[in-house]
Amino acid sequence: MPELPEVEALKDFLTEHLVGHEFVRVLPVAISVLKTYDPPPTALEGHEVVAVHRHGKFLDVETADGPHFVTHLARAGWLHWKDRLPDGPPRPGKGPLALRVALETGEGFDLTEAGTQKRLAVYVVADPQEVPGIARLGPDPLADDFDETRFAALLKDERRRLKGALRDQTLIAGVGNAYSDEILHAAKMSPFKLASSLTPAETHTLHEALRTTLEEAVERSRGVAAGRLKAEKKSGLRVHGRTGRPCPVCGDTIREVSFSDSSLQYCPTCQTGGKPLADRRMSKLLK
Repeated sequence: MPELPEVEALKDFLTEHLVGHEFVRVLPVAISVLKTYDPPPTALEGHEVVAVHRHGKFLDVETADGPHFVTHLARAGWLHWKDRLPDGPPRPGKGPLALRVALETGEGFDLTEAGTQKRLAVYVVADPQEVPGIARLGPDPLADDFDETRFAALLKDERRRLKGALRDQTLIAGVGNAYSDEILHAAKMSPFKLASSLTPAETHTLHEALRTTLEEAVERSRGVAAGRLKAEKKSGLRVHGRTGRPCPVCGDTIREVSFSDSSLQYCPTCQTGGKPLADRRMSKLLK
């Protein structure tokens, strides 16, 4: 799933390639991708792109005197830039193509989604705050005002475990499954530690790990072409997706806890005092 660093890189990429150009065609291929219908996607056509924004994991393409094109790539969606779009309209079918955007230059991009769970979302709205997911977002962790004091206030009464708290978009915008694993590994904290139990020193450590991990990932992704961002993300991960491999810090074996629809990875030596976590839902430290 694209998370804050990859979406930030896509925002920069699209700023370079879209701003100053005009939407001439917006062609939905999979009807499931459209989450709004008024105004219709055709309302974007004929309008020049003036800016591209990021809201958490949402991309927001702003047009002059027209609506915003907002998309969330979800778990299996992606954006594919085309220097030259294929001739003729795309054909609906069982393939991954969900929507195509064409510019006046003949360039454009496709939104695709792999798998059968169709969660890729496109909204055409007058104001991005009309998108429910954006309206509910918590603060951006890379914002200048996201300091340690604000972070501590968010966690003060948070009774969930750190893993769940970091992934909650209404608490902090943009962090998903992969980077929450990376942040907790950098902070040397168990994913099942209660957020409200952090001492001031631990809060400082976690805040620093959060900012540093995301800033470094954004920097690695900066300037990378859209088609290579997934590989760039994977190459920079230390624990997420590395089950069974050695921890790059201590050499211990990376372990996994699986849930019904996701999994987390961690290093026992670095994060849980050498104790493995039980691999079952509602896991607790083995005693």
